[in-house]
Parts: sequence; structure tokens; C-alpha cells
Amino acid sequence: MSANQPSATPTVTRLTHYTKTEQDEILGTGDDPFGVAGTGLTWLPKEEHFGVRLDGRLVAHAGLLRLPMAIGDVETEVVGVGGVAVAPGVRGQGLARLVLAAALDHARTQGPRHALLFCRPPLVPLYQRLGWHPLDTDVVVEQPGSRLVTMPLRTMVTPLHGTAGWPSGRVRLHSLPM
Repeated sequence: MSANQPSATPTVTRLTHYTKTEQDEILGTGDDPFGVAGTGLTWLPKEEHFGVRLDGRLVAHAGLLRLPMAIGDVETEVVGVGGVAVAPGVRGQGLARLVLAAALDHARTQGPRHALLFCRPPLVPLYQRLGWHPLDTDVVVEQPGSRLVTMPLRTMVTPLHGTAGWPSGRVRLHSLPM
């Protein structure tokens, strides 16, 4: 067995909390573990957390947060997905797929028709392989001081129920991004 191979079959558990310590356990203690500090955005913490532990160590995470938004003139809600992380030493073993699938299974019980996430452009192909679709429109998000900004990261969506199509129209998240 190589050093990168888990000694047990990985399973996802719902985490009762997810702190900076747990994030550091997965990604290390760098200043910008998600590579988004340069955006200057303020982010919301997620409310629900899912993780994978291997040999007692947290190695993958995905968080969820239900958020209000508007698409065109229609007010709706979306399940925001964020904080998706897999420890460098275990990448390529399907842990992102595993933790996201569990988080999305839970999101399907929440009511919204879609899940939404923001990612750096190099991650778009990964999320596309996992069933996500990039939006071809700008997304406006709130920031402190009642500022509205256009999200500089790529916005991706996936249906939570069947083949729920994404409506056309301008997209505005009525909150900080997740």
C-alpha cells in the first residue's frame, strides 16, 4: 500500500462543527488555502458540514448554506456550496466526489432546486466532471457596507431535483458569497 492510499474505505460523516483548525488539518496553515484572497471578498461561513476522515484525520470537507437570490425578477433560494477541500496527499482518489455527493444528497432535502458554488477557473473542469455547469452570466453578490460587486470567480450550478433547468436572467445573491 502506498503512502497515499487510505487503509480503510473512506466514508462521509456530517460534522458537528468545522473550524479553522479542521480546515488547517486538511489544507495546512497557509494564508490563502483556497486561492481567493486576491478577490478581496468577504465570505459567509457555511452552516452544515460534511467530511471524510482517513485514519482519524480529516482529509476532505464540503459545506452548505441556504441563501436567498434573484434570477431575473424571480426571488428564489439556492443551496450554496463552499469550503470544498481535499488534503493534497489524498487528491485524485475520488474524495471530492464522495464528500460533494453526500452534501448534495442532504441539500436535496432542503427545498431549493439548485446548488451553486464559486470556483477559480482551473477548478472548472473538476466540477464539470462532477456534474456542475458554469453559468454564462455575471453574478452580483453583496459585500460589507451595502456594496454590490460582480463575482470575479466562476459561478457553477447543478440541479438538485431531476433536470431542473437554470432560469435565464440576471443573477443576484442577496447575501455575502458562501
